[in-house]
Amino acid sequence: MLLGAGLGTRLRPITYDLPKPMMPILDRPIMSHILKLLAGHGFEEVIANLYHLPDMIRDHFGDGSDYGLRLTYSMEEELLGTAGGVRKVRDFFGDQTFLVISGDALTDIDLGSLWRRHHEAGGIGTLSLKRVPDPSQLGVVMLAPDGRVQGFQEKPDPAEALSDLANCGMYVFEPEIFDYFPDRDFVDWATDVFPALLEGDVGLYGHEISEYWNDIGSLSEFRQGNFDALAGDVQVEFDAEQVEDGLWKADSAVLEEALTVEPPVYLGAGCRVGAETRLRGPVVLGADSRVGASSSLGDVVVLPDTEVPPATMIVGGIAGAKPAAKR
Repeated sequence: MLLGAGLGTRLRPITYDLPKPMMPILDRPIMSHILKLLAGHGFEEVIANLYHLPDMIRDHFGDGSDYGLRLTYSMEEELLGTAGGVRKVRDFFGDQTFLVISGDALTDIDLGSLWRRHHEAGGIGTLSLKRVPDPSQLGVVMLAPDGRVQGFQEKPDPAEALSDLANCGMYVFEPEIFDYFPDRDFVDWATDVFPALLEGDVGLYGHEISEYWNDIGSLSEFRQGNFDALAGDVQVEFDAEQVEDGLWKADSAVLEEALTVEPPVYLGAGCRVGAETRLRGPVVLGADSRVGASSSLGDVVVLPDTEVPPATMIVGGIAGAKPAAKR
């Protein structure tokens, strides 16, 4: 199951008009990268829960056939929580082991390794975990030497953190997990289900990953996710070729004369950069964006279909056009 119902509140104002799974990483929605990841690991059937601006997601991805998947959707009239939305589609899983993965986090996790760890441990569930330098904005997990989960801390002060292993929101479960849900519609993994497992001494295990993971939990993390993808720190597909060292350009991108380009820079399909403009990387220019002449951009992501006026300076930011204003 792909989780796609969140509001993306920490990414506002962008997510007022764009659901978080549609936030672009090098011109492809985050959810697109996750679907590619699932298909690449042999998954065939995926269900996604939707709530905020669902038609944008459904219209873009359709039945999933472009990814070699069978994709269906579960609509939530009211948010059911991180776990409640999973229980709503329990019939989809039948009696099989199943994967739950965020549709709005950027990762190239080895799902096969996570799956194997789950079956080797023999518990009811296995959580993917990543060591982080600052746990204050994340939930962290304490493990026993054998990898069994012993406890959780939610967004601890760094001085009080008992672990630096962040919960990545990617899980493998046995169908018996639903026996530990409270009898109400809204259910959260961290506050409802996982504490019930610990209280009942039910086997729940952690799997530490070394691969890239970014929950895209803030605007700065969204920018960094684009820059990391451009640098090759996370393995994703995108529609541009490296024409010079650190300069990635789609065939239809147009650069006018007398530009100064300091890589790394990404130029999406149909984008146009005016004359005498300076691009001081990292810079990501989305598809069909326009940068007016004599502008200066550095440490910037320009969203698709966005026009930057001439003689504009943007440093360390995100430029975007509301969907209603797009041409």
